[in-house]
Amino acid sequence: MNDNTAFDPALAGQPIDLTNCDREPIHIPGSIQPHGCLLACDNGTRRILFCSENAPAMLGLPGLPLDLPLPEAIGGEPAHALLNALATSGNRPRPAVVFGLDVNGRALDATIHRHDSRTVIEFEPAASRLGRQISLSRTVVERLRGISDADRLVQMAAPLIQAQLGYDRVMIYQLGEDGAGKVVAEAKLDCHESFRGQYFPASDIPRQARALYLQNPIRVIGDASYAPVPVLSLEPQAGPLDLSYAHLRSVSPIHCEYLRNMGVAASMSVSVIIDGALWGLIACHHYAPKVLNMADRAAAEMVGEFFSMHLDALHRRHARDAELAARRALDELLANAVRAEDAGPALRDRLPHLAELIPADGVAMWFDGHWTAVGHAPSETEAAPLLALALDLPEGQVFHTDNLMALLPDAAALWGLAAGAMVIPLSRRPRDFMFYFRKEAVQTLDWGGDPNKTYDTGRFGDRLTPRKSFAIWKETVRDKCHPWSEADCRFAEALRIAVAEVLLFSSEMLADERSRAEVRQRVLNRELNHRVKNILAVIQSLVSRKPAEGETLEGYAGSLRGRIQALAYAHDQIVRDDEGGLLGDLLAAELGPYAGEGRAIRLDGPAVALDGRAFSVMALILHEMATNAAKYGALSRASGHLSVSWHLDGDGNCRIDWTEGGMEGLTPPVRSGFGSALVEQSLPFDLEGESRIEFRPTGVAARFMLPARFVRHAGVQAAPRAGRAASAGPAAAPLAGRRVLLVEDQTLIALSLEAELQDHGLEVSGRAASVEAALTVIDRDPPDLAVLDVNLADETSLPVAERLRGRGIPFVFATGYGSDFDLPDSFSDIPVATKPYQIQDILGKLAEAEERAWPAP
Repeated sequence: MNDNTAFDPALAGQPIDLTNCDREPIHIPGSIQPHGCLLACDNGTRRILFCSENAPAMLGLPGLPLDLPLPEAIGGEPAHALLNALATSGNRPRPAVVFGLDVNGRALDATIHRHDSRTVIEFEPAASRLGRQISLSRTVVERLRGISDADRLVQMAAPLIQAQLGYDRVMIYQLGEDGAGKVVAEAKLDCHESFRGQYFPASDIPRQARALYLQNPIRVIGDASYAPVPVLSLEPQAGPLDLSYAHLRSVSPIHCEYLRNMGVAASMSVSVIIDGALWGLIACHHYAPKVLNMADRAAAEMVGEFFSMHLDALHRRHARDAELAARRALDELLANAVRAEDAGPALRDRLPHLAELIPADGVAMWFDGHWTAVGHAPSETEAAPLLALALDLPEGQVFHTDNLMALLPDAAALWGLAAGAMVIPLSRRPRDFMFYFRKEAVQTLDWGGDPNKTYDTGRFGDRLTPRKSFAIWKETVRDKCHPWSEADCRFAEALRIAVAEVLLFSSEMLADERSRAEVRQRVLNRELNHRVKNILAVIQSLVSRKPAEGETLEGYAGSLRGRIQALAYAHDQIVRDDEGGLLGDLLAAELGPYAGEGRAIRLDGPAVALDGRAFSVMALILHEMATNAAKYGALSRASGHLSVSWHLDGDGNCRIDWTEGGMEGLTPPVRSGFGSALVEQSLPFDLEGESRIEFRPTGVAARFMLPARFVRHAGVQAAPRAGRAASAGPAAAPLAGRRVLLVEDQTLIALSLEAELQDHGLEVSGRAASVEAALTVIDRDPPDLAVLDVNLADETSLPVAERLRGRGIPFVFATGYGSDFDLPDSFSDIPVATKPYQIQDILGKLAEAEERAWPAP
């Protein structure tokens, strides 16, 4: 049993209150919520040892089923289905779900799990809309899957889950490293105040509750005023039943009191678990009793798990990008500072850029006895006590505190400006430092509701209200900054090492290091000399080839120029990346000039990287192939087309197929020139590869093979494609920048259309699901354009259309009935878009509406 949830014997027989709620045995409450019933058997599921008091009524039994075999109580077929589900789940403690059981003539859904040598079965009335719930869940998951930014994912999850489950309020609640929580996203009905940005102390979720959130990721309260149903035992001396993984588990009366104080009648939460730790919760509130059926809970749990995994992936990507950016910044610092005669001015010049490495309100540097500050940082005089502390710190160690007042109680001028600081040592002698400063956490509060609002106080005291909870958080973090994270410390250590390298190069005490640098420079010079000689040798061979018979000087010069340019591109790529470059990039560079002239060109292949030697050889070959195709082949005629595809075979060799078509009566050349020799011989000679060219009547076909040692797979990024009449980019949308009002009563449809409009440069100024809400938005913040769903639940959007027409605002109607539905004659000129929406259709209709726009009366 988890130590965090172990029962404290000292609480036996005592009432649970705020003095001991952090030790409340919430995993063994001895009761369940009344919207279902419970049976618990021995580990072998031979007989029933526990049952809830309402089991006879819900299961249609004449009396308590204690000591009965499970099949005798619920029937052989349901018992068999449950045991099969348990076996399929691999005996994990997380419950397996079985839908639509016929138990004594009653349709029930059930869960079954095995924990603590007991098999626990929960029954609830069967869900009636299983298909719709699955469809909604898939829609929400697909919408979340398409989001590539972690912050946007968090913000969008709340309205999507609200649309899926129908709660009055859905919040994304994030836990900090200190255990305190913050509402970071919210979707709610307009009539309720916002909790977005509100903080809560760590004590609001006691440690045993956190442990249960990790074990059982979903918790539902159907009615905060419910009367608990006792769980009865066949053998009371055997101990209480552990309900850690049960969905029906009765919850703490203190938590129910908290909900009632806020006017919340029902709640649901899904744990967001990342790397085995509780990142936060998806918390749902409803202001009337609401029992989430088993199918909805299963769907919510799946969406929550997907949200957790996707958020984890995006956080990892963000951390990787941040580390790469930090590495680039530090590399740039090294490059600039090493070239400088004096490292001090170079570091001071880079201070604003270094301030971006670690989230902070201000940054300062003490170097060579000079204090330099950026942002919200103290002056040298104000920072003197901290500098004195830094001088006494162990050498080479990063130090940080989130409470300067406690550390330096006499430095009022300092902690009046900053509540926390990080100290990064830069050198040993003299002692130089960099300082990052953060304000008090309360000063950075983003309050989302009315701070003067009050709530009822219940029998457990006024502690159990959101405002009092927030007040406790403020008291807890008073004079403290937000804690320094592990990533902050990692970046600080990287900065310390980078600056140490800078100072290493600039120190006169390390003359031997300079000597080694001179040796390295000589080696680099010899390598550069070798490369230059090779390049010159290749150019010499290109220049010294004899012109073909009948070739003009202009043609010779043009061919030579093109070959040298191809070689220059390859060399430039190798200089930028010593490993060469991507084959797809090389093809796009060679064929790009022809794609823009209306020629049909298709490139298809994975991201394959060539090393520097292979890149140079293939640059000449592909340039020759492209030039010949433009002069004599498929790219010389309007009917011609070119396809280049490549792949890695089973041995890792890269095979390239060059296929021209659309020609008629092509005949092979009578004699081979320098270009043909270059194509046919350079690959076998230089790389021991293969080159084969075939002159077909319909066009040239060539096959090339580069040995595996010169190529590698570069990931899943698609290679560039050249297409017919390729342009520099999509034309700017004619409606870009317009503000659009969406009147739509289906949240998911509105969210989807909003995302597509934003992708095309428009701004959605508001969403409304009813006529009243739409009219309010129009009067408060008139849009430039509007899309009106004709049918809104039990009303139509015609009053909204009248208001828009009266203000001279163009709009379009949208309907699922097609364009043949009846509209008043006064609106016969309004463009109509049909559902399901096609974004190009919507954009076209909006443009049409704007062209027809009538002036306001």
